[in-house]
Amino acid sequence: MAPVTASHPPNERGRTASVISPRIAVAGCGYWGKNLVRNFAALDALAAVSDADEGVAGVMSGRYDAVPMGWDAVLKASDIDGVVIAAPAELHAKLVLEALDAGKHVFVEKPIALTVPDAERCIERAERGGLTLMVGHLLQYHPAFLALRKMVADGAFGRLQYLYSNRLNLGKIRREENILWSFAPHDVSMILALAGELPGSVDATGSCYMDQKIADVTTTNLTFANGINAHIFVSWLHPFKEQKLVLIGESGMAVFDDGLDWSRKLTLYPHKIEWPGGMPEAIKADGQPIPLESAEPLRLECAHFLDCIANGETPRTDGREALDVLRVLAAAQRSMNERAAVDLNGQAKTEGGKAGAAEPAFVHESAVIDDGVSLGRGTKVWHFSHILGGSEIGENCSIGQNVMIGPDVSVGADCKIQNNVSLYKGVTLEDRVFCGPSCVFTNVTNPRAEVERKAEFKPTMVRRGATIGANATIVCGTELGAYSFIAAGAVVTRDVPAYALMAGVPAKRIGWMSAAGERLGDDLRCPRTGAQYRAVSENELAPADGGKADT
Repeated sequence: MAPVTASHPPNERGRTASVISPRIAVAGCGYWGKNLVRNFAALDALAAVSDADEGVAGVMSGRYDAVPMGWDAVLKASDIDGVVIAAPAELHAKLVLEALDAGKHVFVEKPIALTVPDAERCIERAERGGLTLMVGHLLQYHPAFLALRKMVADGAFGRLQYLYSNRLNLGKIRREENILWSFAPHDVSMILALAGELPGSVDATGSCYMDQKIADVTTTNLTFANGINAHIFVSWLHPFKEQKLVLIGESGMAVFDDGLDWSRKLTLYPHKIEWPGGMPEAIKADGQPIPLESAEPLRLECAHFLDCIANGETPRTDGREALDVLRVLAAAQRSMNERAAVDLNGQAKTEGGKAGAAEPAFVHESAVIDDGVSLGRGTKVWHFSHILGGSEIGENCSIGQNVMIGPDVSVGADCKIQNNVSLYKGVTLEDRVFCGPSCVFTNVTNPRAEVERKAEFKPTMVRRGATIGANATIVCGTELGAYSFIAAGAVVTRDVPAYALMAGVPAKRIGWMSAAGERLGDDLRCPRTGAQYRAVSENELAPADGGKADT
């Protein structure tokens, strides 16, 4: 990288610092990205903007005097030090990994990824490259929360007893993700910061009113080993807006209400409980507003990213903090799906309250598992299959009969690999990939029995949610995009776009498929879920309104 020297304008605390100012490109200039563009421009750090819609990028470019660039150009630009990613959530892990591989520092909006394995890969890649990885948990930079967190650290409330957070509004209603993943990450991030540890148990319930598959209202209860309890109530079907965090300690209480003006956003309540005659009596006291310096939290967050790059500091909301948040969200989603409380060590409690271990991996007696293989909980390996050393299989996978995997193959969570499939070295399956019976992967393009070509193996990447039909062939060195669909018997010889429906020899795109596995018509709306997609270009499709896919 080749950063330039510049002086930042006075920051929100009034100081002016002459630092090595990183040059930043913002990728994604839509609903939230435009705010990031504005703030990095105000911090004199914006060098380029990138968006799948070239018209949007052009508008932002003209407004903030930044160069419009395609994503590939951003990655190749030697004068871009860091990238800020505000793309749909399903693309986060892919874009983060590409940026880190290009040597860029990364600030990605929440969530860091949609799965724990993807988040772990991002963290490992950043640490291996010595690069900054920061995640947009915005409220960790709010002056009111910073003041509250310091008060907790200073012992102002004594031992914390419980916390609750409400994030309620009418809209913005999404079709691609539920309210838990849309609203709750900020609340989870704040509560984990105050509690100082991960919860031992997560118990969540949700209700669907607008769409039978997408929760509009959720309540999540967290129980911590240190005695703290917390709950999070989120809804986009609420008659009024509320963004409130309440903290109860043994010697004081506080309310962070972001809906109030700056003079009242954070209020301390020095209430007490006294025990005259052995009976508890509440002694109420007037609320004491805590003085705060008015500042835009997003500006502080952006400035923090620049400081971390310039000074080599660890971000307040780094990849590992974001991974903890993701673990809680994933456990809450699982709790809603299974209608049972879940702990983060793989234990589950039934509705009747009886605790039991989550199902371990199952291996049929005829299968062979070599040393050095990692099998996730709930994974099943059936008759006559062989998994070679160094391979990693995620949770809840189904490995059919006569399957060969490895060596050194990575398979994500919730994958289904049907009978008679071989995954050779160089193949990587992300989460929720379906491999139909007898589909074929190669690892060299021109094999000869008498010519040793192990040094010429080419990697094959199959992205999240892709489906490969029976007897299809995937030629090595290709990438199958997220939720792509390869028809039975097709031969894939080149990279496949996300959501593409491919058929023929060689395979060609004959249409688009939704993440729910339905063929899209001219209206690009999923007939199963109603999720809307948009054509970014002739060979690129994306969800119309950012966020998670419609499964």
